[in-house]
Amino acid sequence: MEAGSAAPASDRTAGERIYEFLGRLTDLPFAIRAGAGLVLMTVILALVESGLPGGIETVALIAIVIAGIAALTLTEGRPALVAGVVVIVLFGILLTYHGLLAVSQTGITGLSNGAIYALGAVGLTLVYGILKLVNFAHGDLLTFGAYMALVASVFWGLPLVVGIVFAMAMTALVGIALEKVMWAPMRRRGAGVLQFVLMSIGLAFVIRYAIQYVYGTELRTLGVDNTSTIDFLGVRIGQTQGIVLLVGLLILVGTGLMLRFSILGKRMRALSDDLELAETSGIDTSRVILWTWVLAGSFAGLAGVFAGATTQLQPELGFEFLLPIFAAVVLGGIGDAFGALAGGLLLGVVVEWSTLLVASGYKSAIGFIVLIIVLIIRPQGIFGRARSI
Repeated sequence: MEAGSAAPASDRTAGERIYEFLGRLTDLPFAIRAGAGLVLMTVILALVESGLPGGIETVALIAIVIAGIAALTLTEGRPALVAGVVVIVLFGILLTYHGLLAVSQTGITGLSNGAIYALGAVGLTLVYGILKLVNFAHGDLLTFGAYMALVASVFWGLPLVVGIVFAMAMTALVGIALEKVMWAPMRRRGAGVLQFVLMSIGLAFVIRYAIQYVYGTELRTLGVDNTSTIDFLGVRIGQTQGIVLLVGLLILVGTGLMLRFSILGKRMRALSDDLELAETSGIDTSRVILWTWVLAGSFAGLAGVFAGATTQLQPELGFEFLLPIFAAVVLGGIGDAFGALAGGLLLGVVVEWSTLLVASGYKSAIGFIVLIIVLIIRPQGIFGRARSI
């Protein structure tokens, strides 16, 4: 038999025939494939309802794995659709055993946390997409922003809205200052990736311990009332939580539109594709880089304020959020701002939903388990493509 020719039907194994059959399913219209997925989910839920041994956690895990394998096969080359199928199956399982109220309540909390992750992730991925800089000090910029809001709203007695604007402005100024004093000189001297990484790690410790020296280690609050709730269709949404989610989504959508349609956004994408080519084509790269730091810094400051408003302020606040932010960046695709947005929201929801299946103390581990699985299957992330921003 010549190389590359298909094997006769009689020589094919059962596995090859099944794989060929599943491959043909991808030629069917999407509606039919979606219907098949719903039937699969219904069958799985019916089996679980009948009381299979092993407990709900074990059966739910098996169901998710089966759905994931089926989705990977039926939607080959469509990783975002795969993620959607898995999330829908997880939602169906949780809905069956915990009810709409619990699933909705944890989902809102997940979206609120995801908005904070996404704000931090978009800023981090903008810097990486244009400068190829993995900034480990980004989390401590969140902390800096939170403490700037504390200074304005608590120490000076200004309205919190003014404190938020002040925090975003100060964090953006820090980003510009670091670009002028540190990052730009290092690029001119031809510093390598390792030097940038080590410098960002050192900078993170400097910012963290400077905050600790000035403000101490005691827990502080922004004076936000986290007890007020809004009743929406039977779901109690914290007032602060709702504001974080709404404002975060509006800013993220606005940023996406800016990157897609504005002159600055197009220039940022040009620098992300090829910085040297963008410079030779007449784009003022230094100005665009400064605006990149303005956006990254202001987003970090806003994310820090939101994190401080929903929890408590401490010098390690940003570091605790840094790992989920990195996970959101990698999950959505490194260097892809739109992927970072989606990755942050997806990570927040999945992590909170996991508390309905496992103890809440393990929810951070669940997020990184999802991240590891994605990296094994698709290293460029769910939404990542051969481009940046």
